Amino acid sequence: MMQEESIQSTSSCSEDSNPCPICLGPIVQDSYLDKCLHKFCYNCIIHWTKVVTSKHSYKLSSVKCPLCKAENFSVIHGFDGSSFQQYFINQNYKHGFILSKAHKYRLQCYYTEPGFLSDIFNVSRFWKLRKYHQPNCWLRNWLTREIQALMQEEDVNIIVHHISGVFDSFMRRNEQQSRKKTPEAKEEEFQALISDAARPFLAARTDRFVNEMELFLASGLNIEAYDAVYKQRLGWSAPGVTSETTAQEHTEHRPTVIPYLYIFDEDSDGTD
Repeated sequence: MMQEESIQSTSSCSEDSNPCPICLGPIVQDSYLDKCLHKFCYNCIIHWTKVVTSKHSYKLSSVKCPLCKAENFSVIHGFDGSSFQQYFINQNYKHGFILSKAHKYRLQCYYTEPGFLSDIFNVSRFWKLRKYHQPNCWLRNWLTREIQALMQEEDVNIIVHHISGVFDSFMRRNEQQSRKKTPEAKEEEFQALISDAARPFLAARTDRFVNEMELFLASGLNIEAYDAVYKQRLGWSAPGVTSETTAQEHTEHRPTVIPYLYIFDEDSDGTD
């Protein structure tokens, strides 16, 4: 009892005025179901998952959200500003696909506030100068890594093919009608088409994924160069940081992190 009280006293209550859907009290230790992103007290949602799984004679890999009935495989909790912890409904499930360091790095990028690289890569200029006409031979590999990281699944070829096909079709139409639409209209069309293509697979993470795809295209860089710029802005170890002044400059530009979910298990040792 004393241990439970100590945990509750040291954990931060949710700033959201909405109560926990299970206990109807203030949310203690913000925790999210990984697919639908509904929020609960940590103790409430863990207890609820144990009650649900105990009613079956076999080990469940997922449970339905008590609010929306969406299937979820884990509970995300313990956000400390830079990382999460992940409680899997079935502990064997997390070993199905091991995320590499590159996947984990990209997941960290999704925890940042959107737009923190807008001073480096000018998306508006990308559309105004019609740079989208320049082929990007790295896009498919970039899409594969992003979707693998966000879905935590290895075989995403069909999804990548679908999104690539939508983008290629968009490009062909704009080559034929390049002068008939404003840059703003083209950007809106791009965002709407990619969102519709990705949403069935990425759900709540779709809008941020579309922003990241647009940013990668606007950069005009290959994957390695793009990653180097991202890591420097994050303040991580990267080529080009050669002095204390430069290192401090990158540190000052570290973005605010937010609980943008799908998360990796912090105890997993991914390989490159």
